[in-house]
Amino acid sequence: MQSFDVVVIGAGAAGMMCAAEAGRRGRSVLVLDHAAAPGEKIRISGGGRCNFTNLHAAPANFISANPHFCISALRRYTQRDVIALVDRHGIAWQEKTLGQLFCDGSSRQIIDMLLAEMGRAGVTLRLSTRVDSVERDADGFVLALAGEATGPVRCQSLVVATGGRSIPKMGATGFGYDLAARFGLKVTETRPALVPLTFEPALLERLKPLAGIAVDAAEIGSGRTRFREAMLFTHRGLSGPSILQISSYWREGQEIEVSMLPGTDVFEWLRGARAASGRRALHTVLAEALPKRLAQAIADAEGAAGNLADLSDKVLRRVAEAVNGWRVRPAGSEGYRTAEVTLGGVDTVGLDSRTMEAKAVPGLYFIGEVVDVTGWLGGYNFQWAWSSGWSAGQAV
Repeated sequence: MQSFDVVVIGAGAAGMMCAAEAGRRGRSVLVLDHAAAPGEKIRISGGGRCNFTNLHAAPANFISANPHFCISALRRYTQRDVIALVDRHGIAWQEKTLGQLFCDGSSRQIIDMLLAEMGRAGVTLRLSTRVDSVERDADGFVLALAGEATGPVRCQSLVVATGGRSIPKMGATGFGYDLAARFGLKVTETRPALVPLTFEPALLERLKPLAGIAVDAAEIGSGRTRFREAMLFTHRGLSGPSILQISSYWREGQEIEVSMLPGTDVFEWLRGARAASGRRALHTVLAEALPKRLAQAIADAEGAAGNLADLSDKVLRRVAEAVNGWRVRPAGSEGYRTAEVTLGGVDTVGLDSRTMEAKAVPGLYFIGEVVDVTGWLGGYNFQWAWSSGWSAGQAV
């Protein structure tokens, strides 16, 4: 039976960060993953360019049943630390909107960076290896393995970095949640997050002509939460950054509120246009600020054909409400198939916020997406992976 000080299950961002840090401290470390290649979610992130962190990452950008849990890790290993690591590896990057940082080149550079860090720290990586079972004894943990590397492995510390259920075609499973429950840890409700929202068939039929149309800076609200980013009409419903963001807060049965020209008093704008050039058609004026097909669809839906001069204030108010006060009830979401992350996870009540260790199971750690800490869209979930992975790496 092979023995290691630390075994990390999951060769994603959090797992590889943790392994490299533990190895750097002189620990013997084995990383296991059932996939044939490491960092598969890193590879596809950011359109293949990896949105590896966000300049504005702070606890307020994360959702958890305990919003204070993430504070320690985020303060101990910050976005500035990530940038310094990326810079040391000579990876060129750029800031896009809202503090999002992307590689200039391929996301593969981030994977190579992590592999290099693990290599220098003497970490052993075994891919195409499934963990069949985990048992605990007086000396630590014993893992039964299947795949390219068979036979049991023993370790003093076990780190679970298996991610959530999102994107199952890439091998995502609920393994980490099952393992947590196996050792008596609670798991909060899990659901798809950062995911497109869908409509029921009748509404989809009405909106079908709008599929593919984007609104550059829509404000989407659910309850008291608001996000202002791009929105996209799809053949299933709505997508785009603002929709993905609000999906983490929306629940089935609730409406979302859509403002397509936030900050604009659409009624007063249309009244002014009517007074200045009443012979113009409403859809022509709307098309100055909205995509042409969308402007036409709103005019048609509100019965506002003809010249502006022929439209009453009542009609203009109705149009303004359609533009900036559209309330719609999604039927659901596209689910884990397209969700970027999983909301919920291992209950933080059972974890030490400084080390990520299970309070009731010494030597057992949970990091990254498997934990009930979910970031906004835009590099925040990567920052949680780096921060939680680094924190556990200092403790195992």
